[in-house]
Amino acid sequence: MQFKDQVDFIRQHMKRNKLRVATTILAAMMGCAFLIVLASVGFGLHKTITDDVLDNRKVTEIEVPSKVEADEKITPAEVQAMRNIPHVEAVVERSGVAAEAVAKIGARSGYVNPILSDLKEEQKAGLALSEGAMPKKAEEVVVGYHFAKALLTDEEREASEEQQSENGFAGSLIGQTFELELTPYEGEAEPVSWSFTVAGVLKEPAKDWMSDGSVYLDDSWAAAFNEKLGTDEESKSISVYADGLQSVGGISEALKDDGYYVYSVTEELGSMNMFFTALKAGLIFVGTIAVLIASIGIFNTMTMAVTERTREIGVMKAIGAQPKLIQKLFLMESAAIGIIGTGIAVVLSYAISMLANWLVPIIIKSSLGEQDSEGFDMVISLIPWQLVVIASIISIGVAMVSGWRPARKATQIDVIQALRQEL
Repeated sequence: MQFKDQVDFIRQHMKRNKLRVATTILAAMMGCAFLIVLASVGFGLHKTITDDVLDNRKVTEIEVPSKVEADEKITPAEVQAMRNIPHVEAVVERSGVAAEAVAKIGARSGYVNPILSDLKEEQKAGLALSEGAMPKKAEEVVVGYHFAKALLTDEEREASEEQQSENGFAGSLIGQTFELELTPYEGEAEPVSWSFTVAGVLKEPAKDWMSDGSVYLDDSWAAAFNEKLGTDEESKSISVYADGLQSVGGISEALKDDGYYVYSVTEELGSMNMFFTALKAGLIFVGTIAVLIASIGIFNTMTMAVTERTREIGVMKAIGAQPKLIQKLFLMESAAIGIIGTGIAVVLSYAISMLANWLVPIIIKSSLGEQDSEGFDMVISLIPWQLVVIASIISIGVAMVSGWRPARKATQIDVIQALRQEL
């Protein structure tokens, strides 16, 4: 019997019992769809949290808080040695100022966050500008994207407190000279002021709710600030930047071997990936139970099919059909039920996933309120192709296993007894 004839044989028998076959396909579809949708929630949560971590940090950044020996400071020679590690793009040392910082342009003023750093290394690390250029002189600085909004007049500041609205500095900041007034947090020293010129403005932060009012100054100003303010040198934070995400792990291990504490996004993602891998495996296991329950229907359908076709099987054996062919026909029928059910389940799962990703965030935002839900972005369900393949293999495999026993039983039917059975 040719393959085409085998397919026609199966189709005819499935048409003969449309209702029973349809309900069996429905059961297989529901089991497979439940497996895909349930597991997709794990994939969706994994993507949401991973994207949130990656959006809030540079993926190539490795923080070096200190050496393992707590009493030892990181020396300039050791910083230079970090730069010589293979695949290191830049090593940035940043420090703050132990003083309250206020920027002033005319009648406008606002609190800012001064950061002392090597701006050439910052540029290597990926410091990007929305306008202007990197400083060429010590008196030139780079300011944050929201620096202009922080500069308010007294009238605007009072209005913003009452109406929750801000105006800020209008026009371009490039070339503008402002006064940076520093007041020490401790002691009774008088405020000290310096004048700086804006050379560039940083790009807007990735998240809408982030506000960047920083001022990047050349680290050569640290000594002058400390001398005038009578403050001690602020401790420096060191960040190492790799040339790609794939290099972060190797550089982190090299720094650990050299005796440094390190923290990078790969450390966080590694623990998260382990947790979500276990979660997704658990969800797939629970979903598989639903598929196994659906397999009972396939087993019953195929058992009934063998019972109803006893005479046909006897005729096939009498004209020379091999037991392997008979077994193959019944296995193909159970596989067909599994394939049809799985195909419908995949389409249904994608539809449910799209609906969940559209509807659930709306419900959550409405319950949180407009202000609390600002910047809220969540993927409830995600169906990667790997999940579809795993679910399809499980669903079709379980369907064929369910049909194996009835197919085996069909090969053991006695020809004489089968031909004696009444139609």
